[in-house]
Amino acid sequence: MGGGGGREVTVSFDGASRGNPGRAAIGVVVLENGIPIREIGETIGVTTNNVAEYRALLRGLAEAAALGARAVRIQSDSELVVRQLSGRYQVKSPALAPLHREALARLREFDRVSVVHVPRTDNERADALANRALDGADAPSR
Repeated sequence: MGGGGGREVTVSFDGASRGNPGRAAIGVVVLENGIPIREIGETIGVTTNNVAEYRALLRGLAEAAALGARAVRIQSDSELVVRQLSGRYQVKSPALAPLHREALARLREFDRVSVVHVPRTDNERADALANRALDGADAPSR
């Protein structure tokens, strides 16, 4: 994760599961200069909330890479995911370990990375996209 210029984006993400495990969905917002340039809300089958959080992160990182971003700011209200990515929490769950490894590998593809825990109120759009997908509505994709 060396220096360098290039496109900078923020990836805000959320995973939701009704039942835990239960029907699950992801919500992802990719912003550039504070303006949403991609919004994704889609169901991902039956899984746990934490798996859904990681799946949302991975989808957001894929979108950022597809946009040609070289710097990415990851923000989430999932304390678990943020602290596992920063190494402050161990990954003990066998279901999360491969997703965590994949996330770290994808993060290394960017020149600059920051991972920030935000209050739920700062993650409302990603949360709304995930819940809207669970409610059966078509979430907008731009």
